[in-house]
Amino acid sequence: MEYRALGRSGLKVSEIALGNWVTHGGQVGDDAARSCVHAALDAGINFFDTADIYERGKAESVLGEILKGHNRQHLVIATKTFWSMSDDPNDRGLSRKHMLESIDGSLKRLQMDYVDLYQAHRFDKRVPLEETMMAFDHIVRTGRALYIGISEWRADQIAEANKIASEMGLHRIISSQPQYSMLWRVPEAEVIPLCRKEGIGQICWSPLAMGVLTGKYKPGQPPPQGSRGAYGQGVRTEYMSEETLKAVQDLQPIAAELGVSMAMLALAWVLRNDNVSAAIIGATKPEQVTENVGASGLELTDEVLKRIDEVLDGLYETDPSLTG
Repeated sequence: MEYRALGRSGLKVSEIALGNWVTHGGQVGDDAARSCVHAALDAGINFFDTADIYERGKAESVLGEILKGHNRQHLVIATKTFWSMSDDPNDRGLSRKHMLESIDGSLKRLQMDYVDLYQAHRFDKRVPLEETMMAFDHIVRTGRALYIGISEWRADQIAEANKIASEMGLHRIISSQPQYSMLWRVPEAEVIPLCRKEGIGQICWSPLAMGVLTGKYKPGQPPPQGSRGAYGQGVRTEYMSEETLKAVQDLQPIAAELGVSMAMLALAWVLRNDNVSAAIIGATKPEQVTENVGASGLELTDEVLKRIDEVLDGLYETDPSLTG
């Protein structure tokens, strides 16, 4: 496993992170979740990403129970807040009240004194950005989190947040968590250039395009049993078109020539970007974790990257207006 700095910070994270959206507390049982986390630790993964909204807190609780007793200093734990956790009007968004109460709830479920990274899961147009950044700063200054980040914010929103932080002497954003894959290249237009300038690293979710880039979804065939598509979590409609699924199958010869799996090829494609700090994987079986970590350190030549672009020409999304 290789490690990268998280943005312009001193924090080192494994190139492959293990996330638990739609897995822990939901799609897989606790024993399977434990096996996947242990496989991640054995493979050198130190970075674990979750959120309070995942299974309404259950995902955090499962992760916290599994990691209990492990050396906390060797772990990098990230969680998020924004989405509604109840019917209460204040139990949502990025107000000071919700953020301070949410971090305490996450820490209780994780059974930890602090998280390494606390992230705003989305941008909140209803709350002054100054209030959100001051709440973030308070959370760091009180030791509940070490760093702050965001997920699916537009470039102008990120820039404004760090401008406020600089002007008010607050802690700045060091990470961005966008969707990013061979099929979803939206961050390349505006978010990644801005983040490179601001010293913000990308923690990419869905680098396998919701599983499509593993090649398991075949043209003209139903989703395989146990997959996200079969489970009912859904996959982007455009990813499941016959044209896209056929093109993804055409990536197989490229992966085969490199002696890697389709998943490893897709992860290495994301990690080729020097602004990416980590790619988040999900797993229902430990074997998936073991396979995916093989992408760490895998370099793709310009020729391979050109062939990938030729196969997927016209099938990947680039429109920056789709951010957020």
